[in-house]
Amino acid sequence: MSKKKKQEAELTLKNSINGDIFEQLKQKKAELEKVESVKKEEERLRKMEEKKQREKNKSFEELLNESNMNWKNYKD
Repeated sequence: MSKKKKQEAELTLKNSINGDIFEQLKQKKAELEKVESVKKEEERLRKMEEKKQREKNKSFEELLNESNMNWKNYKD
């Protein structure tokens, strides 16, 4: 490999832009990742709450139909 190609291969984004700008980009990336994780957690909690409300609002018939028990065993 020629010397010029070797130098070009060693260049990275970090080396080609100002260090301050690179740090700002890293901070922005970290912020965006944090925001994304917060959104995912909020979505997870919202879905849990919706599931809880659906369970709470089920009728007796729905609960009975979902039961694993064999109710015929309890009939006379």
